[in-house]
Amino acid sequence: MSNRLPPLNPLRAFEAAARRGSISAAARELSVTHGAVSHQIKTLEETLKAALFERGGKRLKLTPQGALLLPAVSSAFDGIAAATALMNRPSTSGRLRISCVPALLSLWLIPRMNSFSEQYPEISLTLTSSNDADLIHSPDIDVAILYGPGGWRDCWTRQWSTLQLFPVASPTLLNARPLRSIRDLRDHVLLHGDDGREWTTWLAAADQLDMPRGREHFMSDARLSTEAARHGQGVALGDSITASSLIAAGELVIPFDLSVPASDAFYVATRNEMRAAPIVRVFIDWLFATLENERSSQMSPAIRQAGRSRAPRAAKVSPALETTRSDTGQSADQIS
Repeated sequence: MSNRLPPLNPLRAFEAAARRGSISAAARELSVTHGAVSHQIKTLEETLKAALFERGGKRLKLTPQGALLLPAVSSAFDGIAAATALMNRPSTSGRLRISCVPALLSLWLIPRMNSFSEQYPEISLTLTSSNDADLIHSPDIDVAILYGPGGWRDCWTRQWSTLQLFPVASPTLLNARPLRSIRDLRDHVLLHGDDGREWTTWLAAADQLDMPRGREHFMSDARLSTEAARHGQGVALGDSITASSLIAAGELVIPFDLSVPASDAFYVATRNEMRAAPIVRVFIDWLFATLENERSSQMSPAIRQAGRSRAPRAAKVSPALETTRSDTGQSADQIS
């Protein structure tokens, strides 16, 4: 059996086309022409004396021979990229560029920056407030922390935390205009950090979809709606991660003992070639370890989760910061 390897450029063209499912998409990724990618794939097929793609159809489909070759080629390129990253960043020092969901960045990550900096004083952080999944693949971002459904392609991704959603308001607002039952929400401004779906989900769990609504404000993200609630502008839906410190400090209170699971979750993502870089590894490990340590040691408001029992039409007001250990989210894992 010959030990001679196929030429590198045709292998790159094959891997990109197979991963993208399109010659045109591969050409854009590799910054070459459509014809150049087609030529490289043809060269590889002639070298291997085997067809790698089935011809015809809108999306490329691998032949059995192509399906056999792809995992080995992808693994080889990932290994080269990881080794290159290690060469470029041989130690846990330098600049780490992070994009993060606005609410999580402002209300969770920034208050804990000192903890990370004390452990890794030679790492300088550049923080970008964004929930744009396209930044995973940006050369200007090393780690992206996103709120979404997950499942992003061509990258390393791990779920960081699930969320529970529940109403929050400032104690000053509730002293002036109490919430004795869920029906009293009609006399308050509802603050939305999305297009209204999350409040609809919570009201449905409370069996109050028919409740007349008063004024409503819509904002681009949960950071703004939470801040508006903190300043007494209305009642927002807080979550078990970003609102926790404001609740603990008494700046927000939870008027009802009912929560609903968020449809999405927080995820940590990075490009495959950055995954093994020590500076990336230590930050991701710190993220998971910090969350796990806080869940093990801190107390959070006790809130009945929707689905465990039916919410009555006149739901109970939450006990004043009655506490229990949080049981939401998943445990920390080391990046591997």
